[in-house]
Amino acid sequence: MRLYSLLFIFLLPLAQPGELNSTSLLKKMHAKYHGKWHQTLSFNQTTELYKNDSLYKKQTWFERIYYPDKLRIDFDSLKSGSGVIFRSDSTYVFNKNKIGRSIRNENELIFFLGGMYAESLDKVLAHFKDLHYDLDKFHTDIWKGNPVYVIGSEKSGEKVNQLWIDQENLLPVRFIKYESDTKEEGTFEDHIKLKGGWSETLCKFWINDKLVQVEKYHDLIAGEPLNKNIFEPGLVGK
Repeated sequence: MRLYSLLFIFLLPLAQPGELNSTSLLKKMHAKYHGKWHQTLSFNQTTELYKNDSLYKKQTWFERIYYPDKLRIDFDSLKSGSGVIFRSDSTYVFNKNKIGRSIRNENELIFFLGGMYAESLDKVLAHFKDLHYDLDKFHTDIWKGNPVYVIGSEKSGEKVNQLWIDQENLLPVRFIKYESDTKEEGTFEDHIKLKGGWSETLCKFWINDKLVQVEKYHDLIAGEPLNKNIFEPGLVGK
């Protein structure tokens, strides 16, 4: 073998044993929290709604989650009779204790922020693909001064669905989603430890780079028993 051929081989970038990618990162996250994450979470939140980056409405929402895929939000009070139920791949809006509208629409944040730890790893990987995250893409970045892993994107600024994961505790801190001509972005901050898992307590959301919503969580309770009937659209008001 000629000398220049040997030099070419030695100059090739070497694959590092155990080097992370999107799939192996999800496996690592799942191994860390599966079976340990709280199954339920209840809290109230101050919800600020924005238009053209200006605050136009403030509400209190009462939220109850049953992982992996159920969320009920009651507006103003637990007895207001108005709110929304997210259940699996469907959304139900209710008012005056009656379902007024239902659409096929998954709230994938339930999955990212805890639901994935109540599912098998195979289902988790399959669901990320169903949500149009390219698990062959991966890179590292910096977010608010801290190192993060980025699932679904191979470089900064790429216009693809991506989930940013804090490297220290393996928690989602940001997502970016593209659908048709719409860019949706959300951030998850001020995490607190809850039993075997965590919860963000400050969330911000943008549509096409315009701020639309800020959420601040209060009075968080993890792991308390919840009656699953509260997530049944047919039982609203009963």
